[in-house]
Amino acid sequence: MASHRILALSSSRTGNESYLKTAAEQIKNFLGEDPLKIAFIPFALVNKNYDEYANNVRLALDDLQHTINLADNEEAKNIIAQSDVIMVGGGNTFKLLHDIYEAGLIDIIRNKINDGARYIGWSAGSNILSPTIGTTNDMPVIQPQSFNALGLFPFQINPHYINQKPEGHNGETRDQRLLEFMQINPGLPVVGLPEGTALQLEGKVLKFIGGIPGVLFSAQNNEEAHINQIMPGDDLSFLL
Repeated sequence: MASHRILALSSSRTGNESYLKTAAEQIKNFLGEDPLKIAFIPFALVNKNYDEYANNVRLALDDLQHTINLADNEEAKNIIAQSDVIMVGGGNTFKLLHDIYEAGLIDIIRNKINDGARYIGWSAGSNILSPTIGTTNDMPVIQPQSFNALGLFPFQINPHYINQKPEGHNGETRDQRLLEFMQINPGLPVVGLPEGTALQLEGKVLKFIGGIPGVLFSAQNNEEAHINQIMPGDDLSFLL
């Protein structure tokens, strides 16, 4: 695979903290101090108030000396072409992928990252790094051209991972749903990212970062899928 630089964040918030507070520090460490041009893709936002969305991101990342340009119209291709970083915000994964296909950006984004640009995503923006969006938590509010996503990671991501089950609730737990995915797709591991955690890829080194453990769903040699805990700092390069 090409040498990539990718930061896949679980969420924009951790607990009750302010917008992108934890993520801002992770983004700062990932991008460094030199000013960069960032193309922000807002399509996951269902209400389409993209200017406000971009401004909220700019305010949250105000301490970083980077230029964030909104890529939401006919100029999106040019903005992406002139950028050092592609940043994809959270929201609804189905709408995000639908709009990326509709705007003709799926190959442009993939090729830009393959050519050396950095990628930052959170929630839905992390989901589309996988081969498919089959492990999103979102409602399918719109039908994308395909469930096939960027495929920059050869495994699946489940952002906002949590496995709690309220007393008296009879629906499936997150683990049960992800194990169902594994039964249908045994060759695709799934990394569950609790809020506040992330995956950081630098070249051929993939690390799990954050303050709490995550989980890895995997199956080998047609065996039943199993769940292993992953710890902050763990090297997950074997998934690449």
